[in-house]
Amino acid sequence: QVQLVESGGGLVQAGGSLRLSCAASGRTFSSYAMGWFRQAPGKGREFVATIVWSGGSTYYADSVKGRFTISRDNAKNTVYLQMNSLKPEDTAVYYCAADPDYYGTIYAEYDYWGQGTQVTVSS
Repeated sequence: QVQLVESGGGLVQAGGSLRLSCAASGRTFSSYAMGWFRQAPGKGREFVATIVWSGGSTYYADSVKGRFTISRDNAKNTVYLQMNSLKPEDTAVYYCAADPDYYGTIYAEYDYWGQGTQVTVSS
């Protein structure tokens, strides 16, 4: 079992930055792929970024490529999402997810989820 707790959301002006953190419990965290997803009001859950267990491979949605960076610190059981050049359309609840076997963009394939953290970008 893995439990995930996101933090770092908030209100920021367009062009600003935020860093989200996702703290995981469980000794097997370092073997799990991790993902970030987001959900805006009235919309479905959207893939943002994912990282393999070692941190050696990452993948991003086109909408955030070049602005967001996913990273992880397995010694701290934490995955991060650095978000720069934020836009109003980035406003959403951001969720982290974990899975022992799946590394990809499909949210339904991830077994474990956090409760989400709100990110609001004002214009």
